[in-house]
Amino acid sequence: MTILQLKYVIAVAGSKSIREAASRLFVSQPALSSTIRELEEELNIQLFERTSKGIRLTEPGKEFLVYAKEAVSQYELIEDRYLDRDQNKKHFSVSMQHYVFAVHAFINVTKEFEDGKYTFAVHETRTDEVLNNVKNLSSEIGVISFSRSNEKIMKKLFREFQLEFHPLMTKETFVYVWKDHPLAKAEELSLDDLTDYPCVSFDQSSENDFYLTEEALGDHDFEKLIKTNDRATSAELMAALNGYSIGTGIMIDSLTLKEGFVTIKLKEEDPLTIGYIIRSNHSLSEIGQKYVDELLKYREK
Repeated sequence: MTILQLKYVIAVAGSKSIREAASRLFVSQPALSSTIRELEEELNIQLFERTSKGIRLTEPGKEFLVYAKEAVSQYELIEDRYLDRDQNKKHFSVSMQHYVFAVHAFINVTKEFEDGKYTFAVHETRTDEVLNNVKNLSSEIGVISFSRSNEKIMKKLFREFQLEFHPLMTKETFVYVWKDHPLAKAEELSLDDLTDYPCVSFDQSSENDFYLTEEALGDHDFEKLIKTNDRATSAELMAALNGYSIGTGIMIDSLTLKEGFVTIKLKEEDPLTIGYIIRSNHSLSEIGQKYVDELLKYREK
């Protein structure tokens, strides 16, 4: 079994057909099929089912894919950090839920290295990817939150993934709306007041959306719900459709203010605890410590 074979499995799993995967990988279709077949024979399991509509992972294939992604991620991390000939280049990666203050902390750290060489990465992504990226050390630090609704399951995942959670702040529940929204002048709103408007929420793309949600009130049955995976898209939808999102009320970001959003206190309470995670017993790198120092500027006393 080779890293190349694992990369091929990942590519095929993300494609509709062997032909499409072969095109993306710049290899011939017979060569790709042969490589996958050889791996299946070596493992003594069938990874893919071939159907008239294309290919799909088998149940053993789905399990194998999880490990394949983890192995390839680790290999690429080692390759990037240790096989790079320029040993003076700095490396750092952070994963986060959709929190602008965490992006600003990253920006401030990056500014300290303007005169040097670096390969930095910031992944604003789903909850499960934040957890897995830190677990696998493809990101040194993750910024994540939980509410009363999913606190128990999140703490269970921290233990299972061998992650340490360090709280920064606990925030009450607010609604974000566009400045021209019909309810934008209200001092306080309830979910009943917002029934006629769509709630815009970040899509976790998981069967366990409720357990992994990064927003408060994840167990509420919204009559109108739009899921997105991009902050800019969410903003466009909220402005055009008089939508709203549920968040922390943090308005430290000048870009957010320019976009014209306002925050309004929500009557229903489900406070969010926001913090950062690292691997248990992990010693932070110099850059990792600088990033944590930036995050700690937002810590509540």
